[in-house]
Amino acid sequence: MAKVAFLGLGVMGGPMAGHLAKKGHDVTVYNRTTPKAEAWVKAHGGAFAATPREAVAGAEIVFACVGNDDDLRSVVLGDDGALAGMAAGSVFVDHTTASAEVARELAEVAKAKGLGFIDAPVSGGQAGAENGVLTVMCGGEPETYAKVEAAIGAFARACRLMGPVGSGQLTKMVNQICIAGLVQGLSEGVHFAKRAGLDVEAVLDVISKGAAGSWQMENRGKTMNQGKFDFGFAVDWMRKDLGILLDEARRNGAKLPVSALVDQFYAEVQAMGGNRWDTSSLVARLER
Repeated sequence: MAKVAFLGLGVMGGPMAGHLAKKGHDVTVYNRTTPKAEAWVKAHGGAFAATPREAVAGAEIVFACVGNDDDLRSVVLGDDGALAGMAAGSVFVDHTTASAEVARELAEVAKAKGLGFIDAPVSGGQAGAENGVLTVMCGGEPETYAKVEAAIGAFARACRLMGPVGSGQLTKMVNQICIAGLVQGLSEGVHFAKRAGLDVEAVLDVISKGAAGSWQMENRGKTMNQGKFDFGFAVDWMRKDLGILLDEARRNGAKLPVSALVDQFYAEVQAMGGNRWDTSSLVARLER
């Protein structure tokens, strides 16, 4: 087992760090709000530190899962940042859904200090983190990835190196592109079934067995029909992710008309007060 640090104890990072502790790793945590770090240590053992630099002292692997590019820079760079305290040869693994650009930027800084860097965004949401069954998409050097793959397995059911640094973030963008279209299609299907006077749950039950079936249908279809939108990944975070991938598409020339449209639809959900509703709340704007 390894000595590791985990930076960021939100709805994803807290459970992920917990699985590392359960597997026997020596875990030191850092969170911007100290009470959350104290509560984590009370529940899981290990230790907490007042700064990222202090948290990473002696760690072989440093994990992070924070909000966005700026949050990531704030825990990585600077005198109290993680890279200032990491020992040569150790590896920084970033689970934040961020831009490929910031991954490449931080990887260069890490390389200059003799450190490894893996961008490793995750899919599976809060439930996946809590149950230790996340999917992890990684970018980096093969020899660096080999150092961290086993540890990532503490909270992942699938983990794969997709290419050089930035490839993990680009793969996560593909994931979000696919989800955006699926959730909008499912929203329209549920809305149509209601207007047609059908038994929506019966419809979902039968079509989920055929070509229309998906994770979204199995896990969100019935709750969408019930108008319940408190199941994890929030609209605010989805809009952040869509903004990242639409920026990347402008750089690489990809045409994403559906993703751009769904981003506008989520903006309408935010205007309805649904910032913290989960992503299946797209159906709510159809039923206003």
